[in-house]
Amino acid sequence: MTSFRTHTCGELTINDVDKEVKICGFVETIRDLGGLVFLDIRDMYGITQAVTSGKEDIVDFSSRIPIESSVCVEGIVRKRDPETYNANISTGEVEVVIKNVTVLGKRTKMLPFEVNKEQEVREDLRLKYRFLDLRSSKLQQNLILRAKVLQFLRSQMVEQGFLEVQTPILTSSSPEGARDYLVPSRLHPGKFYALPQAPQQFKQLLMVSGIDKYFQIAPCFRDEDARADRAPGEFYQLDMEMAYASQEDVFSVIEPVVYNTFSKFSDKKVAEYPFPRIPYRESMLKYGTDKPDLRNPLFIIDLSDFFKKCTFKPFIDRTVRAIKVKGHMSKGFHEKMLSFATSIGMGGLGYLEVQEDMSYKGPIDKFIPDDLKKELLNLAELEQGDTIFFIADNEKRATELAGQIRTELAKRLDLIDESMYKFCWIVDFPMYELDDQDNLTFCHNPFSMPQGGLDALNAKNPLDIVAYQYDIVCNGIELSSGAVRNHDPEIMIKAFEIAGYAKEDIEKRFSALFNAFQFGAPPHAGIAPGLDRMLMLLTESDTIRDVIAFPMNSKAEDLLMGAPGEVTREQLRDVHIKLDIKE
Repeated sequence: MTSFRTHTCGELTINDVDKEVKICGFVETIRDLGGLVFLDIRDMYGITQAVTSGKEDIVDFSSRIPIESSVCVEGIVRKRDPETYNANISTGEVEVVIKNVTVLGKRTKMLPFEVNKEQEVREDLRLKYRFLDLRSSKLQQNLILRAKVLQFLRSQMVEQGFLEVQTPILTSSSPEGARDYLVPSRLHPGKFYALPQAPQQFKQLLMVSGIDKYFQIAPCFRDEDARADRAPGEFYQLDMEMAYASQEDVFSVIEPVVYNTFSKFSDKKVAEYPFPRIPYRESMLKYGTDKPDLRNPLFIIDLSDFFKKCTFKPFIDRTVRAIKVKGHMSKGFHEKMLSFATSIGMGGLGYLEVQEDMSYKGPIDKFIPDDLKKELLNLAELEQGDTIFFIADNEKRATELAGQIRTELAKRLDLIDESMYKFCWIVDFPMYELDDQDNLTFCHNPFSMPQGGLDALNAKNPLDIVAYQYDIVCNGIELSSGAVRNHDPEIMIKAFEIAGYAKEDIEKRFSALFNAFQFGAPPHAGIAPGLDRMLMLLTESDTIRDVIAFPMNSKAEDLLMGAPGEVTREQLRDVHIKLDIKE
């Protein structure tokens, strides 16, 4: 294998008995039984037990090796007594009788935490000593899986005829929805490069260049706040674009890639493709989110018109959403749901229970006129034993709150099937929306093609225009966004004009792309599934940081390398920057 070792620590079996071997790794545990010392030696492939013979010098030396030191053990493989077999490790039937042990790298500092142990460790310690954290089998298995998934994704894209092309890291600043990371130029005083938020413009330029099918495992850089499913700083995506393609063409490429990947690298059931297509507005009404978890069987209905005919003041002139749940619920359950509702900003959480005689029991029953009670039964398709919860607010808030109540109900009632992955497409995103000042702005991706093209832009209310934009969602996590691109300069000018941009704004802010489109751009479409989020789902990790080798913390700090850090005046002078920081 190498001059240091003949086998890994996960390789030795009963077939190696009586062989002289050399293994290397970290000392995980030492058990000194007085005249007999056992060492567990660990590498990324497994653990092997080594045991001293009766030689006093080896016994004494082995017992004093600091835990987590790197060692080389030479010895003879022997079969362990059957009563000492360890079925939890692949080498559990054998051990190495030590002839010689050499410390290759001695640990000289106290460990900040126990390595490779299930324990609560502060995240700042884990990240500061990430090289120790990465010695754990869990994180190493995550990195091994990451490498295998990368290779598999690449092979699937190549098999479908896609060409892997690397796009620049140093590029120009572009308004794409998040803050740019800026890099000052030494040769051009006062000017800056930007790290790409995504290869969006470059992959579209490749389409204009005649590259028919492009992909890459693309690094993306966005200066945005961290979340459990979003790493600050950088992330990676399977970026792809194809010429002369429609929305359905993109779906037909990506669905098998995603399905095959999740099927290959997980024991869970994977819902087969084609994945359901859910229009954006339907998703927001039915699930209260554009990232629905389809494992949750609950759905939301709108009862706003019904409650206009009732006398319950909190629901008057409000958007009212409702969720029907089957099964008896205790008073304590209702109290806990009310507590959750108030924690997310709701004034209360109304509900009704359907009794055996199909009458109602609940705090708002008296506000529903008798002649309307049957109408409610029919509208909500209520049956004996059902409970229906009500959420009321303005439309935007009612939608959001109903989505959170739906999720919480499913969790508390254990309705979510954790044994499977369910995917869906969210399609038909609005092209425009109103911002906080009631100005029209792009809802999703400004480079998307509006459905209906120029005719729709000229004739329709902008808020009624939908775009060829789509997201793929898995178990409530958005894996990626994509779109059919707007490749027509005339349509692009009109689309941006509606959002308040002049032609000169496009020429200035997207000069390369807009210029390229004057030279005969083909129709094209693409998508970019997030690699880190796929791995987070596959490993069932609570945080995306567990599938990244060297992640930043939630404040976008690299505690291991000390970044961001101060630089010298000479370095600043080279790039023509003077700091003006007010304390």
